[in-house]
Amino acid sequence: MTAANQEGRHKLKFRKLPRPYAIVRLAAASPIPEWARKGEFTSITRTADELSIVCPTSNLPPDVHSPHRWTCLKLEGPFPFSQTGVLLSFIEPLSNNGVPIFAISTYDTDYVLIQEECTERAITSLRQAGHELWTE
Repeated sequence: MTAANQEGRHKLKFRKLPRPYAIVRLAAASPIPEWARKGEFTSITRTADELSIVCPTSNLPPDVHSPHRWTCLKLEGPFPFSQTGVLLSFIEPLSNNGVPIFAISTYDTDYVLIQEECTERAITSLRQAGHELWTE
């Protein structure tokens, strides 16, 4: 799971998912498209204001546009709901180094998407903060 350093910050293991991702915003009343349901990781969130979809860029049909390509980092969980500060300890070094993020939490873990052009800076910042990139 996680270890914490002397200051109480979690030291996390994470991995980089293998393909680029897209983040798409559709109208709130839009039906969930079939292309949004495929891939190792997808996220579909509906609110009163929007239908937000995160999926591999390869899923997007030609008429759907995502302004950025994203790298998806998966924290190696699961993390109990009672454990606090997990996501903060991961995103704080990114924020401190000017890396914008899009975070998604699931029942077991967290995913942090970063714009592709920031990937190297993000991974360097995370390693310097004591987090460990797992490779498969």
